[in-house]
Amino acid sequence: MKEPGRDFLPKLTRLAPPVVEPMGLTWLITAAVVTTLLWQVPKGDYILYPFSILATWFHEMGHGLMAMLLGGRFHQLQIFSNGSGVASYSISQALWPIGPALVAAAGPMGPPIAGAGLILASRSFTVASLSLKILGSLLLLSTLLWVGSGFGLVAIPILGLIILGISLKAPQWVQGFAIQFLGVQACVSTYHQLNYLFTYSAGPLGISDTGQMQKYLILPYWFWGGLMAIASLVILFQSLRIAYRGE
Repeated sequence: MKEPGRDFLPKLTRLAPPVVEPMGLTWLITAAVVTTLLWQVPKGDYILYPFSILATWFHEMGHGLMAMLLGGRFHQLQIFSNGSGVASYSISQALWPIGPALVAAAGPMGPPIAGAGLILASRSFTVASLSLKILGSLLLLSTLLWVGSGFGLVAIPILGLIILGISLKAPQWVQGFAIQFLGVQACVSTYHQLNYLFTYSAGPLGISDTGQMQKYLILPYWFWGGLMAIASLVILFQSLRIAYRGE
């Protein structure tokens, strides 16, 4: 008798949607693992430089957009050449303590949720192409509205134009694969700086996101870090499972 789950990847590969090449799932999972591991080693940020910058953009946009959803303001987004970034925002005191905790969590968790949406969008070529256009346009729009660092003013629109170019010129299978690859990158961006999830202090920047959650929600920062790390993986694999099995 075969062990449960042994044929999981081959079965998913056979059932891949037509907009993604047959070996897409294996490649995507491998890319997710390699990306996550490289981010944990010295100079890993520079080996994956464009994706490190994109990961920072996903993270900081998560903070800013959640602040806006809660009725606050997204003041500025700064991204630096070393791959770090910071979002400046404000929210109403009336929302404390839940509001600040949600904004803190949106940095690590907003991107995986958005990434899952991108992965699921690949099930339809029309939706996949539209999603690429939306992502590319959002990168450009964020430059106009919020980016306030010199490096970010150059890097973010370049990424936006590349993604828009794919959505307008690339073949159908390339667009389907690209939307899933970018979705995977968004999901694993939680692991961009894995040690940051399990750190209370963020150095000169003050308290880390998980430290903020401890401050407002009492439970220790390492609990929130572990929970978000696990949740990001679950979101990634569930979205891939649905996209490839049509469930």
